[in-house]
Amino acid sequence: MEIYKGVSTFSGIAIGKILYYSRGEYQIRQCLVSNIKKEIADFQVARKQAIRKLNELYEANRMLNENEAKNFLRQAKLLETGSFQNAIVSSITNEKVNAAYAVMTNRDELVDTFRNLQEPVIRKRISDIQEISARLIQILGGASLRINLGEEPVILVAESLSPTEIMEMDKDKLLAVVMHHGSTVSHASIMTKTMEIPTIVDIPVDDEWDGMTAIVDGYTGTLYLNPDNEIRKEYQIRLEADRKEKEELLKLKNQKDVTADGHNVGLYANIGNMNDLSSVSFYGASGIGLLRSEFQYLGRENYPRENELYHAYKMLAETMGDRLAVIRTADLGADKQASYLNIPEETNPIMGNRGIRLCLDRQKMFRAQLRAIYRASAYGNLAIMYPMIDSEEEMDEIEKLTEEVKAGLREKEIPFKDIMTSIMIETPAAVMISQELAKRVDFLSIGTNDLTQYTLAMDRQNSLLKDKYNDHHPAVLRMIQMVVEAGHQEGKKVGICGEIAADTDLTEIFLKMGVDFLSVVPACILPVRKAIRETNLGTIED
Repeated sequence: MEIYKGVSTFSGIAIGKILYYSRGEYQIRQCLVSNIKKEIADFQVARKQAIRKLNELYEANRMLNENEAKNFLRQAKLLETGSFQNAIVSSITNEKVNAAYAVMTNRDELVDTFRNLQEPVIRKRISDIQEISARLIQILGGASLRINLGEEPVILVAESLSPTEIMEMDKDKLLAVVMHHGSTVSHASIMTKTMEIPTIVDIPVDDEWDGMTAIVDGYTGTLYLNPDNEIRKEYQIRLEADRKEKEELLKLKNQKDVTADGHNVGLYANIGNMNDLSSVSFYGASGIGLLRSEFQYLGRENYPRENELYHAYKMLAETMGDRLAVIRTADLGADKQASYLNIPEETNPIMGNRGIRLCLDRQKMFRAQLRAIYRASAYGNLAIMYPMIDSEEEMDEIEKLTEEVKAGLREKEIPFKDIMTSIMIETPAAVMISQELAKRVDFLSIGTNDLTQYTLAMDRQNSLLKDKYNDHHPAVLRMIQMVVEAGHQEGKKVGICGEIAADTDLTEIFLKMGVDFLSVVPACILPVRKAIRETNLGTIED
């Protein structure tokens, strides 16, 4: 028996056979072609076939995760227009080479050129190029791209997986996922979390494991390879206990979020699109603490119109009824880009023109979203949250725009409510002036994903820093405490909507800090509810 310790990105127990997946590395032989027109025609056929398949994959997966499914649309867009396909046609024409070889060489040239750049936008573009290249080469070679998991459910082991590859798998055949590369906040990990599949990353995988029996412990991040009988028996018991625990957790669906000694806590859901609304209701969340509204701006060719936004928010308000639904205004820029936005390249986009900065630069876009939210507010209990606020000057601009929007609605006699407003505290600067900011809004929400990386000066998706990145860092926890105290001094509630809000090891700590509410992905609602109900705060007042 061999034991490997990695990092868990979603909990659970799995026992089964390993299927090792190796992304094909194609060594395409260079062939000189005499009929260049035919070769270009073959490439165009493959390109159009790939576009059709990507659009089909988007339709098949958008109900599962709209944001990640839009990766297929983005890749289709790269094949419809752009310099990559032009470069391939140019190689075929000028070098008189076969189409598959032209795809491979242009892919390799791009990857080599940008390999050492860490900007998320460039990394995503390179990943897209690699994926569409693999699809083109396999079409030109007649192979199938879909990962065949076989007849029986398996533990999938790979060096790395893209969201595209995960979406193309038969979900019913996946017991667990184990990867060498990845992080708790990588897109692949977010996908497997959405699918509720136990996942471990940072395991040095080996293709010789294929066919071996393994146990995945998604609670401790441990992989047991060829486990002995004693470990097998122990984990068969734990697997059954895990199943029963999930059944017990489901009994908490309609229970109140109250500590053992009677203190009320808000427990809300983070969602990335309207398709997640069913999960919010299924797991019994008190409301939506964060709707990432970017899903309406990404994977398309132009800005969404006000009415499109309005109808989506109206549906949200009507579905949630009296329950609170917080819409975060478009947090675009950095790794959330669309070609029509024409965001100039930046040396460090994570520190660049993103979030509220971009919205205030593009006031027509921002006004349309504000009008849509206020119009929809008449149908439910909506609230607005602004991302990446760093200064009171930004709040001055927002308040001015908001008043103009409301005045315009009143003038046209369009009904709306004076809904609650909020700020995401995501930078050390916002922490330091959080008391001043709390005076400007109804509540504060701490976005710990960005707050952690800005506090530690570490890109949370940089694999070179995975052993140093620590979202439990004392500085991060102290900043959370500072914001809670600042908000409470102004009589405002303070919550957490970052990934660590779902960390049940921290639930008691957060509640004893005075955190008023937590907002987590729907699949984590019940474990956090259980942790809340087991916490005793003693004499701490609500």
